[in-house]
Amino acid sequence: MVNTRAGSSSAVDLYRSDDAPVEWIVATEPVDYLQAVGFMEARALAIHEGKAPELIWLVEHPPIYTAGTSASEADLNDARFPVYQSGRGGQFTYHGPGQRVAYVLLDLAKRGQDVRRFVMALEAWVIASLDAFNVTGERREDRVGVWVKRPDKGVGFEDKIAAIGIRVRRWVTFHGISLNVEPDLSHFSGIVPCGISEELYGVTSLVDLGLPVTMDDADAALKAAFVEIFGPIHG
Repeated sequence: MVNTRAGSSSAVDLYRSDDAPVEWIVATEPVDYLQAVGFMEARALAIHEGKAPELIWLVEHPPIYTAGTSASEADLNDARFPVYQSGRGGQFTYHGPGQRVAYVLLDLAKRGQDVRRFVMALEAWVIASLDAFNVTGERREDRVGVWVKRPDKGVGFEDKIAAIGIRVRRWVTFHGISLNVEPDLSHFSGIVPCGISEELYGVTSLVDLGLPVTMDDADAALKAAFVEIFGPIHG
């Protein structure tokens, strides 16, 4: 059974489907952000119309900042990289090499029409993936994403290891999650990640935690956890 830590088993149960395998694609080269958005929008429509299967698309982007629908310009400290407006929920986030972005295109009309619980299922997916590396990821009611406690930094310190930002159109999801495997963490200093500026909360990665994890290792963990939580895949 998947260990969801502080996740929700009901959310996991709600979004599992064994009816048809989800397509699983891993991009072998960096993907331009605007091209990725265009592809997702077209694929989401095709899924809604029954012309294409659901999809998980794993990519890396060149260094960029994206502004979600709740982003505040005050949270952009240094636009050293291109800044893109994004239709996903949330605030500013960073994408770049060493970060695994998983775009999640699932049909909630078939899996359960509850966006909040779907986000909880995504958190549970990341938490289960981290468990493969003996990393305890946790969700927070007041902070979207997945967090790890950092007692080495002091009492109450926590770092974000994965961000979540989605959009839902015609009950098909797109955008998704980003897991920090080995990005340049200094690149996050150009923004206030997800609008969270408290000194207690920072950003980390699997390698920053002292784990020699490759992108292939992370992909394997994500795939195994996805199958157990959401159902079968092909590709």
